[in-house]
Amino acid sequence: MDEVKNNILDAKDFAFKLREMVTLLEQRTRNAKIQEYLYRHVASSSIPKQLLCLALRLAHEHSTNAAARRQLPSPELVPALVDNSYFHFVLASDNVLAASVVANSLVQNSLRPEKVVLHVITDRKTYSPMQAWFSLHPLSPAIIEVKALQHFDWFAKGKVPVLEAMEKDQRVRSRFRGGSSAIVENNSEKPHIIAAKLQTLSPKYNSVMNHIRIHLPELFPSLNKVVFLDDDIVVQADLSPLWDIDMNGKVNGAVETCRGQDKFVMSKRLENYLNFSHPMIAENFNPNECAWAYGMNIFDLEAWRKTNISLTYHHWVEENLKSGLSLWQLGTLPPGLIAFHGHVHVIDPFWHMLGLGYQENTSFAGAETAGVIHFNGRAKPWLEIAFPQLRPLWAKYINSSDKFITGCHIRTS
Repeated sequence: MDEVKNNILDAKDFAFKLREMVTLLEQRTRNAKIQEYLYRHVASSSIPKQLLCLALRLAHEHSTNAAARRQLPSPELVPALVDNSYFHFVLASDNVLAASVVANSLVQNSLRPEKVVLHVITDRKTYSPMQAWFSLHPLSPAIIEVKALQHFDWFAKGKVPVLEAMEKDQRVRSRFRGGSSAIVENNSEKPHIIAAKLQTLSPKYNSVMNHIRIHLPELFPSLNKVVFLDDDIVVQADLSPLWDIDMNGKVNGAVETCRGQDKFVMSKRLENYLNFSHPMIAENFNPNECAWAYGMNIFDLEAWRKTNISLTYHHWVEENLKSGLSLWQLGTLPPGLIAFHGHVHVIDPFWHMLGLGYQENTSFAGAETAGVIHFNGRAKPWLEIAFPQLRPLWAKYINSSDKFITGCHIRTS
């Protein structure tokens, strides 16, 4: 400005110089945003060494200690696994520490723990550590079952649609060759597009643990009703009243995510998950319709078996793959929103408080009053990037004196 005043620069030269400065600042801002997205991606996708340590130690314990290989549950309790007079919970996880917190919080807050049956589903590689943990840390009088997917008769019979879809999904996503480095080096795309592509590389989006809930009726053919829990939740209240809720013939009891005091977390509608610029979506759904959440869901399996929900789910997953992921980009919630359309019974938001993994403004006092809290988002409580004011709500269910916890230097504060 001084140079213009002193006639060293004319207005035209000043405009060019100002434009160069703005362009440089915009480029620096873009680079900073992309670096932030990359760091977040690495931090949220990496497995902390403490969790690897825990899995390895438990696997060793499983191979050397007969007590870590006990049948779960013990033979006299096996009939309870198909007894509909019990409260049946299902947890699918390949994270031993996370699963232990869900189980501990569920049982400790239950008014009738002797009626609680927790079915833990895991994958082949995590089965030994998971079985070792729950064998050595029984939660009596609650009943814990640990099974790998290959132990289910239905899973072993032949083709499993969700696995076939995952294989195809992986091939589609392989277009992002070169991984995160190649994605962030693309100078032509906007930062939010790069962030979305980085998210597609996250292991959870191609994890069978994230997809298996759509096959609950086949996995548990003798059960009438289950509550499905994600492994990033914490139970803070007795959940037995969920069995008293009249579902009015609906299949999925869930909390809506378009109404609530938190306008950031509770403002989600179908337009936030589905691509309404695509005619297949626009012709079949209302963008303003309220969305609902996975994480803590009541599933009426009897009602589910009378529907075509699972077939609808796989049909739309297939259509999305054919379209090159143009119907939606990420996760199992979008096809879930479609498949369960018209089959959802809305439950009180007390039973499921969301956003503790991406909403830093959530207060400790507010979260403490919810029946179930959900650390959905990147800032999982077992990661270094967890919000420090919220992590204690999760960590309080870890025994700081346990030899496996101390031996792997897992923080409990």
